Amino acid sequence: MAVRYRVTLTEEERSQLECMTKDGKTPAKRFLNARALLLCDASEKGSPWPVGDVAEALGVTSRTIEHLKKRFVEDGLDVAIGRKERETPPVEIKYDGAFDARLTQLACSNSPEGHRRWTVRLLSEKVVELGIAPSCSPMTVCRSLKKTNFNLTGASTGRFRRTKTRAL
Repeated sequence: MAVRYRVTLTEEERSQLECMTKDGKTPAKRFLNARALLLCDASEKGSPWPVGDVAEALGVTSRTIEHLKKRFVEDGLDVAIGRKERETPPVEIKYDGAFDARLTQLACSNSPEGHRRWTVRLLSEKVVELGIAPSCSPMTVCRSLKKTNFNLTGASTGRFRRTKTRAL
């Protein structure tokens, strides 16, 4: 059988939670957690509800209430009410606006010797060769060029000014 956690609120914690549920400015998730803890309170001033009844009254699962009680007992009120801290740092952005600008500049330049025009694969290899990015897949190049509305197969890649053709 799973470990059952017993929530016993101090007078200060109880008044803080009651204030949160009555001020009308508390975000919904914090309000829900505060209300659940008040209903689960087994101290002198509280009469604890069964977990199933609390879950049904608040429209959540009983497992959610159990997790909330566990966070409260092990980590305290602020952790139980608030959001969980992120364990891993956010992923660093590899390809930013500067990368897009350099890639577009490269695509507008003359194509390499022996090639009629730039291809996505050639661009990805050249980006790594020039040190613009440590690694770059053809799909990354494709996404970046699509984002800037650059068309490698279009009539003009911006290298030359278009000339008007004469009507026959």
